[in-house]
Amino acid sequence: MKRYSIITEKNSREILLLRGSGCKWRRCTFCDYHLDFSKDETANYLLNCQELAKVTGRFGVLETINSGSFCDLDEQTVREICRICTEKQIRQLHIECHWKDRHTLPMIRNFFGKAGIQVRVKMGVETFDIAFRDDVLKKGMEYASPQEIAEAADEVCLLFGLRGQSRQSMQADIETGLQYFDRVCINLMTENTKMKPDESVLRIFMQELYPRYKDEERVDILIENTDFGVGGVSQ
Repeated sequence: MKRYSIITEKNSREILLLRGSGCKWRRCTFCDYHLDFSKDETANYLLNCQELAKVTGRFGVLETINSGSFCDLDEQTVREICRICTEKQIRQLHIECHWKDRHTLPMIRNFFGKAGIQVRVKMGVETFDIAFRDDVLKKGMEYASPQEIAEAADEVCLLFGLRGQSRQSMQADIETGLQYFDRVCINLMTENTKMKPDESVLRIFMQELYPRYKDEERVDILIENTDFGVGGVSQ
């Protein structure tokens, strides 16, 4: 499992895949990312410290991701992230949060804000088609609108390559994301223990939408789920 990487193409930053207690929702029909977790907080902290020690601060921007929300990290890890950001003069921290954990964000923003660190929140939305998102994908987002999501999150993740998606629906998702959020991260579905991608939908995206958005500065596209340089086989 590779947990540290550097992203230089767009929105240059260092990125860490940390380990926490795991996603509390765990009902999404497409995701087995939640398997990367441990209930042993001490073990998590020691592992996370090893990865945080690799951070150089070269861009002044750090992104941390983990299975679940940022609030699923242990308190010692959170304090170490703050310490490293301060030491390395990192002034912007990107984190992830599930919709159901949005109530934790004001406290997190305030904690890092006191150290002069701006927190930017990325939320996995997958699609803005409410019925598909909540009835099919089981995201648990309570039929939230883009406007409501934007009150909590600065960036969103979209998931393409699923049966039932079309060129029109995918493009609508991207344009909605760009309208309401600072950045959009597009993930293409890769086979896991729960679901296989729809190859015809993937072809539509790659042939008709990828050329249009691949150079858009506010859009990241992960053709493979390890394209940010982190991830792999869970330990």
